[in-house]
Amino acid sequence: MRNYALVTAAYWAFTLTDGALRMVVLLHFHALGYSPVQLAFLFLFYELFGVVTNLLGGFAAARFGLKRTLTFGLWLQAVALVALALVQPGWAAATSVAYVMGAQALSGIAKDLTKMSAKSSVKVLVPAGASAALFKWVAVLTGSKNALKGAGFFLGGLLLALLSFQGALFAMAAVVALVGAGIQLSVPSDLGRTQAKATCKGLLSKNRAVNVLSAARCFLGGARDVWFVVGVPVFLSDTLKWSFAGVGAFLALWVIGYGAIQSLAPLVIRAWTRGGAPEGRSALVLALLLAAVMAAVALTLQQGASPRVVLVGGLGVFGAIFALNSAVHSYLILAYSEGDKVAMNVGFYYMANAAGRLMGTLLSGLLFQQLGLAACLWASFAFALATAGLSLALPRKHLTLSLAEAGADGGD
Repeated sequence: MRNYALVTAAYWAFTLTDGALRMVVLLHFHALGYSPVQLAFLFLFYELFGVVTNLLGGFAAARFGLKRTLTFGLWLQAVALVALALVQPGWAAATSVAYVMGAQALSGIAKDLTKMSAKSSVKVLVPAGASAALFKWVAVLTGSKNALKGAGFFLGGLLLALLSFQGALFAMAAVVALVGAGIQLSVPSDLGRTQAKATCKGLLSKNRAVNVLSAARCFLGGARDVWFVVGVPVFLSDTLKWSFAGVGAFLALWVIGYGAIQSLAPLVIRAWTRGGAPEGRSALVLALLLAAVMAAVALTLQQGASPRVVLVGGLGVFGAIFALNSAVHSYLILAYSEGDKVAMNVGFYYMANAAGRLMGTLLSGLLFQQLGLAACLWASFAFALATAGLSLALPRKHLTLSLAEAGADGGD
């Protein structure tokens, strides 16, 4: 429990600054007149380098231990924040975009190293075979992380208003560096290190269930980011004339609510599965629900309904169902992973997630600039439908313990 608490606290601190960073960059450069496509490109390397980082990060964690990848991720984020603070307003737009893309690449590497390390640590720290405890603690970690990321969006808008662009980045860099030092001094050095020596041959998963789930996660991540990264924030700012604080508050509340529901996912899923842990069928049904909701949002908006009502209400429902989807996926990747291969499998899985977010990020700017917000929403529907199609191939039975058998209620 001590190590779980330390890892979770570090992940919380990182996530808070990561959410704030996204909002600081988006709002600052939008205010400077950057187009939707230029804004998307600012985050392109952030997602692109996540693909490579998750693949190689799992290998590094298996070989050197999760403590090293976790602390390196935290300190690298501090470096990225300082680098971003050095951007000068007098630079040409092309120079600024290229520089910010490079700094965001460092931040993307840091984010995925930290996420992979924290989530892999849960599998290592939870006793083998305790599927209920695993589902619960993964949901708590992931849900609380997303709630804090939402708070980070609001924090980013606030820091931008109070401290300016550079001041906000320097303040966050100091916090993350201190957290990295704390982890270096507190967490055991052998956390997550495998007994067998990790080799490059193991980078790509040989587990069919892991491969199918990773492909599904690729499209699930894209289903959110295709509207979330550029489309909706810029639409709220430009078309609905919301203030920076208003845009940040909306996205913050969306992610906080999404995280809260994700933390409660074990209770919701347990009622649905009659006490059993989620399986492939759960992922399929939830993906279909997600596609149905996004189709309804896109159709309603095209019929001339109030954009304010449709986006706030419809995307709120989307967030609730997306949270359940994400919680089930986060549990299944650990359930499908063998003990010594957990870090490499989780790295491979989040590599696929980063690839989906990369597609979503790029399409968010391109579709919004060329075709408008409705195109982003329909693309989200298509991504969710692809997630459902892939979920058809997930195993229907893979666990031997039910939530009741594992004593989930007794641990509350």
